[in-house]
Order: sequence, then structure tokens, then C-alpha cells
Amino acid sequence: MFSGERRVYSFKSAGFTEQDVRDNRSTFTVNDPIGIVSPVQFGNDADGLFAMHRNLLDQIKDNLKVLLRTNHGERPPLYDFGANLMPLAFDIGTDTGDTQAMSRISKALSKYLPLVQPSDYEPIVLYEDNGELAKVGVRMTYDIPILSVTDQKVDCIIYAAG
Repeated sequence: MFSGERRVYSFKSAGFTEQDVRDNRSTFTVNDPIGIVSPVQFGNDADGLFAMHRNLLDQIKDNLKVLLRTNHGERPPLYDFGANLMPLAFDIGTDTGDTQAMSRISKALSKYLPLVQPSDYEPIVLYEDNGELAKVGVRMTYDIPILSVTDQKVDCIIYAAG
């Protein structure tokens, strides 16, 4: 067999060439489906039964919206999945509520969607003409460093009344 030392390599050390990185930056769209569009809707002939994402950035944004809108206990196998923002619905827009919301979002992202790096947070509190509360939510700006994508925005309405 072999004389000398046995070598073991980690795939993590393989990395990417500069050309690989350039090629990946140029397009994030693929022909094959990546994931199901949410909310779920019927697909066309190319998609099959359900509408599918074929763009990586659209799929990541969709996953982020689902994470922000989901509250603890709503996904049975993963009790702590989601940002759990609904209990803060009437505190959003206050210093305490916004601090807690940012903390919950950061915790959920670090566990379930670590490739997304939040950069800015903005509370959304909209009132009807009569002064009654109409919508509460968050607007988040985020980056995806691994894909060299910056300044993406997502809005998530967590409570609507009226």
C-alpha cells in the first residue's frame, strides 16, 4: 500500500477559485426549482403542482419572510422556529418593543438562517384615518455576505386590524 503518512483532507479547505466566485455572482437564477413559493399557490406546467422559486435571492427572501412571520409553537417539530414577533405586536414602535424585536430576529436568524446578516431595522406602525391602529410590522434591511449581496429589504406585517 502506502509508505509514510496517511493524509486526510477536509472539504472545507477546498474553497472556491476566483472564477467560481465571479461565475456565481453573475447569476442567481437556475432552471431547476429551488423551493416552493409561499404562500402556496398552484404552479404552471414547468413548476408542477405548486409554484416554485428558481432564483436563489427570491427563495432566501421568502424563507426570511416565513421566519419573521412564524411564532414559537406554530411549527410543531421545531417549537422555537420563528422570530416570535406576534407577542410584541402592540409594543413595536416603542424603544423596549423594538429592542426585543431586534433581539428575537437576531436570535432566529443566527439559528435558522445564518447566511442572512441584518443591517437595519425599522418598525412599521400605520394608522387608519380615524386614528385606529391598522398595521404593525417590521422592515428589515439585510446582507448576504456569502453571495456578495447587500441592501436587500423585506417587509413583514405581523398584525393588521381595521
